[in-house]
Amino acid sequence: MPSFIRRGALTAAGAAAVVTAALVVAPGALADPATAGPTVPPRVEVEIPGPESGTAAGSGHTLVPAAGQDRPRPKLSAAEAADDGRVTRLTGDGTTADRLDIVVIGDGYTAAELPRFHSDARAIWDQTAAVEPYTTYRGLFNVWAVDAVSNETGVTGDPDRATVRDTALGSYFWCGDIERLLCVDQAKVDRYAAKAPEADLVIVLANSAKYGGAGYNEPSQSLGYEGIATASAGNPKSGQVAIHETGHSLGKLADEYFYPGYPGYEQYTGPEPADVNISTLTAAGIGAGRVKWHRWLGETSPDGGTVGAYEGGGYFVKGLNRPTENSMMRSVDKPFNLPGTEAMIAGFYRHAKPVTAVTPTTGVLRLRHTAKAAPVKLTGADGRQLALRWYLDGKELTRFAGRTEVKVAHLAPRLLDRRVHQLTVTAEDRTPSVRDPKIAATLKSSVTWSVRF
Repeated sequence: MPSFIRRGALTAAGAAAVVTAALVVAPGALADPATAGPTVPPRVEVEIPGPESGTAAGSGHTLVPAAGQDRPRPKLSAAEAADDGRVTRLTGDGTTADRLDIVVIGDGYTAAELPRFHSDARAIWDQTAAVEPYTTYRGLFNVWAVDAVSNETGVTGDPDRATVRDTALGSYFWCGDIERLLCVDQAKVDRYAAKAPEADLVIVLANSAKYGGAGYNEPSQSLGYEGIATASAGNPKSGQVAIHETGHSLGKLADEYFYPGYPGYEQYTGPEPADVNISTLTAAGIGAGRVKWHRWLGETSPDGGTVGAYEGGGYFVKGLNRPTENSMMRSVDKPFNLPGTEAMIAGFYRHAKPVTAVTPTTGVLRLRHTAKAAPVKLTGADGRQLALRWYLDGKELTRFAGRTEVKVAHLAPRLLDRRVHQLTVTAEDRTPSVRDPKIAATLKSSVTWSVRF
């Protein structure tokens, strides 16, 4: 992602510091540890949250040290070390192979405060799950809490810049001289994230009520997770910023905000972006070319108004358009727009499967056995559920449609040849929130058993 500064800091007292931090790197540039030299530590790109007093979801991007402030790891007592790294499943009942696994790690919680961390972790998930499409698809997720024991309560930079805390992950405000930018030591985060069965997305909760957060939206090269979102556990607006960050990491969505008044961001003149939610085209051009969000044009969007092409987006005032006036990718406390919702659902299904085998698929099922499957339960307001269909050797068994189990004995007339046959159940999500056929094709999965007389 490019390194920019958002308009939210235009009139703030700290505008100069924010501009300097965000624009020290040319747009699109990233640190290269291989060429940085022995005295320059690796740096990573993070998104800056918008100011607490405004509605902006973000304020651009900057480069920060991957190692945070590089403080030594806290020394723990034997009792504290026994608690450190313990993993708890907060919600979800699927295997890691079949679910999108969110790992929540706390920082600035002492051993005595771990019960409160678990409460805070549940609260951040509840806040996330209250936003569509998370609400409908919460069954696709496993949420894990990993206990990280800190020597001191709270995190560095809270309540003021001079405050230093001895914590497990080295979280600190005033990252890059920006008070609300809450950074971490990525190597320390990875050590804890690796303790969970799997990590597809990581959330770091700071034991603080101070507003802040950060979005580390580059996929992990070592663990494979999509990104890290940091947030203050005691500040509800920080949670909204964390949800915005998942729009980047899971939905691969571009920012829809822009920077009026900043030289260089008045007019975009580059090529058509690859991002699904920004375009150089007008609504007429999008419709005529049948590209980007053309399937949603004219539809009423959850974030208000109709889908069209609204000037300003991808950080530029002109030259790039966004699908709606305000959405989660531009403003906090707004839902994802229709194209954004579709992209988020696609992201969910990159990591999760809608159906899991209850009856093991190893071996051969005989007449006394039953093939059982567990489809994900959808929890949307419309009551819609997955469509289940059964097949024997590729031929549909229409009378079993919608069932979650089939007794092999009920197939006996078809198994008289005593050969091994293949019994398959397919679960398909026919959501109206997805109109792109390529995405729709990914919203299904199947389980197959071998059966014989």
